[in-house]
Amino acid sequence: MANPLMNESVWFHQQKFEQAEAHYQQILAGTATPGQGKQGGSSLVNEIAQARQEISKLLKNPIAGGSVPPGKMDSLERENRELRKVTDELRAMVLKLENRVSALERGSGVPAASASAPAAATPSKPADDDDDEDDDDMFGSDDEEEAAELERLKAERVAAYKAKKASKPTLIAKSNIILEVKPWDDETDMKELEQKVREVSTDGLKWGSSKLVPVGYGINKLQIMCVVVDDKVGTDFLEESITAHEDFVQSVDVVAFNKI
Repeated sequence: MANPLMNESVWFHQQKFEQAEAHYQQILAGTATPGQGKQGGSSLVNEIAQARQEISKLLKNPIAGGSVPPGKMDSLERENRELRKVTDELRAMVLKLENRVSALERGSGVPAASASAPAAATPSKPADDDDDEDDDDMFGSDDEEEAAELERLKAERVAAYKAKKASKPTLIAKSNIILEVKPWDDETDMKELEQKVREVSTDGLKWGSSKLVPVGYGINKLQIMCVVVDDKVGTDFLEESITAHEDFVQSVDVVAFNKI
């Protein structure tokens, strides 16, 4: 049975491989160049040497080896400057906020939760009891002044609202009512009956036109119109006032009631 290793060419060219490796080591040591010697002309040795040189160049100068366009470099540098500017502004803002918080906490007697770098370098001097009392009085005075100012603004707004409401004309609700007044019989003097009805007078009541409507058997009823202010005059008042003339009036009915 044949040995499969006999078909592998590496075993037959071992000497050439060892010579090529030795020549490559001489190239790395600087004692030979890729074109020298019969074995140095090998394409495999040349490709390996060139590849390693390119890798070495890229590792030493990645930007030059990568051939970054000049415009791209300018854009990257500009973005870097802008980011650095924004970072500086944010850092300054944070320092201001920390200083303000520290000042407020020292004024209220509460120890600062976090201090800025300058504040940490110079520890603050503990305040005396007299200073604490003065601070308390100062804040108390501010609270009283703010409360007084709020009360004053509230009173001014209420007064302005009342003045505006008073100057605005109020809408008076009125109604148009038609009444039917029935007499006892055909012998009732209808002119005198109408006169008795119109004698009913009060604030918010105004009588209008009237007419006689036949009922039958020679009897007529009086239809009379009036305008009333809803808040002052109601139908109950009209019916009671008119039926009070019991010698002339038998009954009073509301025919129509319309809001004006």
